[in-house]
Amino acid sequence: MLLSAATSVDGYLDDASDTRLLLSNPEDFDRVDQVRAESDAILIGATTMRKDNPRLLVNSEARRAQRIADGKPEYPLKVTVTRTGDLDADLKFWHHGGEKVVFTVDSAVEKVRANLGGLADVVSTGPEFDWDQVLEELGRRGVGRLMVEGGGTIHTQLVAQNLADEIHLAVAPLLVGQPDAPRFLGTAEYPGGSNARMRLLEARPIGDVVLLRYAPKDRSA
Repeated sequence: MLLSAATSVDGYLDDASDTRLLLSNPEDFDRVDQVRAESDAILIGATTMRKDNPRLLVNSEARRAQRIADGKPEYPLKVTVTRTGDLDADLKFWHHGGEKVVFTVDSAVEKVRANLGGLADVVSTGPEFDWDQVLEELGRRGVGRLMVEGGGTIHTQLVAQNLADEIHLAVAPLLVGQPDAPRFLGTAEYPGGSNARMRLLEARPIGDVVLLRYAPKDRSA
């Protein structure tokens, strides 16, 4: 599991305006496209879907062609999660790319199916939302590499539960400083506490942003 995010220097994913803040640059967007092409599935939360309305695709024709040549679907499986079932069938996520799956809870299954009308497989993890059930089901569907693109609540849950294998963080030379803006990670009890240092895998400038790759499961005091 790989968590991918772009943040400001002060750790924000966006500002508090109605317009999406573009933190990355063209070179880094291309890097993200490559990571998507190398993944079996891409996951975003329902809040991110509603706010950003992304298509969530591999944009490069050459990379899609290489996936097909490697015996993979043209596009990775697209995944979202929701506890409420508040999903709009008009969002771009459902109308581009290949197969889609929604993970939810028992109380929202019928609502999701009614809202989407067959646009995606709908899977319940039981009475409560369970990330372990999500990962088991994705494994049964042949997903060996899962890319998670947010939002902050999703990232926080996965790091706090020690489920993320890598974090890819693109830090942009911007400062947001708005208390209502979304952050990459929120308040949680993270494994090892505040003294546990993650292993740095890579630090690389990409234009005016810096890519930091960490191994969150590999921590030392």
